[in-house]
Amino acid sequence: MNFDFTDDQEQLRDAARKWVEKAYTFDRRRAITGTANSAGFSREAYGEMAALGLTGLYVPDTHDGMGLGPVDGMVVMQELGRGMVLEPLAQSLIASAVLAGYAPEAVKAEWLPKIASGDALVVLAWQERASRYNLSKCEAKATVAHNSYALTATKSIVSAGDQSDAYLVPAMLNGAMALFVVARQASGVAARGFVTQDGSRAAEVTFADAPATLVTLDGLTALTHAIDIGIAAACAEGVGVMEKALDVTVEYMNTRKQFGVVISSFQALRHRVADMKMQLELARSMSYYAALKLNAPAAERSAAMARAKYQLGVSMRKVGQEAVQLHGGIGVTDEYIVGHYFKKLTQLEMSFGDTSHHLSEVSANMHDTAGVFA
Repeated sequence: MNFDFTDDQEQLRDAARKWVEKAYTFDRRRAITGTANSAGFSREAYGEMAALGLTGLYVPDTHDGMGLGPVDGMVVMQELGRGMVLEPLAQSLIASAVLAGYAPEAVKAEWLPKIASGDALVVLAWQERASRYNLSKCEAKATVAHNSYALTATKSIVSAGDQSDAYLVPAMLNGAMALFVVARQASGVAARGFVTQDGSRAAEVTFADAPATLVTLDGLTALTHAIDIGIAAACAEGVGVMEKALDVTVEYMNTRKQFGVVISSFQALRHRVADMKMQLELARSMSYYAALKLNAPAAERSAAMARAKYQLGVSMRKVGQEAVQLHGGIGVTDEYIVGHYFKKLTQLEMSFGDTSHHLSEVSANMHDTAGVFA
């Protein structure tokens, strides 16, 4: 199988990498997160990403987007991972793909051009207390009111939930899950934001008879697809973070001296770096696998995402822990970058289902398909 990127994809990668290296430095990232009232990301930086076309990657060209696919998204998310970019591009990829694939034309026309231009940030609000990543567990309720819909729900850990412009919200309607879009400024919507481990923000969002627009009545199918897009994005982002964590660790070991020699000359430490590299390459392969399976039939796609996210979870924990430990005490200081890589990897490991959850999904899929090979 040919894993070479096309010329267009290489140009996309170069554009994203140059922006990260030149415009999204560690100092700029620290400035974004360094205040008590930090929004968790910069609208200015998000606008710069929009100017590069990144917010419109999955928006069809008929709605002012780039109309690109999963491999292009993977390429960009890897580069954003290298800079630990706080701006929630993954949420825009999820929203644009779901709206493009499931929403009626009027809803597409209302939201997709604004997502592509960066004028609207639409985020997925799906998690509920005690749901434990079970997508079918949904206490949110939607009712029909005056030829429209009203939504009542409490959603937890909503990425950028107090800074977004709208939410994609699954809710039960007449006994089945449907998917709605709700503007943040709509009546009955309240968001309580908080800082997350990596310096970004999330929120507890409540909806009290909030006016909502129907995206699709097949909400569980759309939500499953949305989560799978998020998993593929998290996998790609994790690869970028691990690449930089490994680079920083090797650079440190080549300069840090102990007993008069650089510590990179110690065989035991070299073996640990080799293990980090092995885990990175395993993760990279599974990120490619996830991207290539993102347009597969639903059951095959979700099984692939579980496999990929499990391996990424294992790799991110190994690389993050080793990067900190090989640095010693400086690795846990806020002023030094490697501790921030560790925090980012830890948060990514918990996003869209943690490692234990996806291991159970892989196991269940093996059980379900066991008879095929009997």
